[in-house]
Amino acid sequence: MSQRTALILFIAVGVGVGFGVLTFFAEKSYPKAVIAGVLAAGCCTVGLHSLIG
Repeated sequence: MSQRTALILFIAVGVGVGFGVLTFFAEKSYPKAVIAGVLAAGCCTVGLHSLIG
């Protein structure tokens, strides 16, 4: 795994966890928090891939 890939995935996981935690605090629902975190991580991965690429 290259450094670029590791950086993108690390940032995406951090953003996903952050979104998930904030969503849980706002909604008090685990499923909504997981969905928000996964979608945020996916979107962040695609965005960072095109931005850093």
